[in-house]
Amino acid sequence: MVFAVDAGNTNIVVGGLCAKDDIRFTARLATDQSMTSDQYAAQIGNILKLYKIRENEITGAIISTVVPVLAETLSSAIRLLFGIEPLIVGRGIDCGLDVEGVSANDLGADLICAAVGALDMYQPPLIIFDFGTATTVTAIDKDGIFRGGSIIPGVKISLGALSSTAALLRDIDLDSPEIAPISLDTAVCMRSGILIGSACMMDGMIERYRHEIGENAAVIATGGLAGVIVPNCKTPGIILDRDLLLRGLYIIYIKNQNRI
Repeated sequence: MVFAVDAGNTNIVVGGLCAKDDIRFTARLATDQSMTSDQYAAQIGNILKLYKIRENEITGAIISTVVPVLAETLSSAIRLLFGIEPLIVGRGIDCGLDVEGVSANDLGADLICAAVGALDMYQPPLIIFDFGTATTVTAIDKDGIFRGGSIIPGVKISLGALSSTAALLRDIDLDSPEIAPISLDTAVCMRSGILIGSACMMDGMIERYRHEIGENAAVIATGGLAGVIVPNCKTPGIILDRDLLLRGLYIIYIKNQNRI
């Protein structure tokens, strides 16, 4: 089983994969740059116990992170737990991704993994939305070439900025089902504004991206908040793929086994 780690600015997603379409478990940890490798090892060990996974079942590991300081911390945690050296996306790793104009290693590791996972499952052209700390949009043309994309302030960053700078606007729960485009309730107004507003942004970006790379471009959405935004979109056929990055990590691991 391959232990895959996708470390973002807010959350760390971990998973165990026996094949690209055989994900045995997934879990989320809070990203905390002050934590030591021992502490991360303890948290990961508890997750394995929760899902009844024995440590000797893990035969390989791979890490993708957009927080550089976590690369060594998580690598050390994996060495402590499993006695194996993980691959790290971006350190001379062959991801098999064609990028227009630059090396694939110049891209964010999250963008690489999402693109690799998407190209394995879906026919290009492709538009990929990843709703994380930042919302990223990327385009892959009909020839499977990574063309570039956009970076947008994330949903929670936007809400945090709003509630921290407007005295009468408080933090709200995005999981509440109460949402309406027009409301007199402040919390509903904020929830509607961020969720419907993000969905409208998504619809608008899809229209512009399709104009650039093809009207038949498939749209894939991933990331922690994709599930609450996609239902509010008007664009039909958006694919919600929560395991996109983990699958991409597994594919990259298999491609680079000779580097271990």
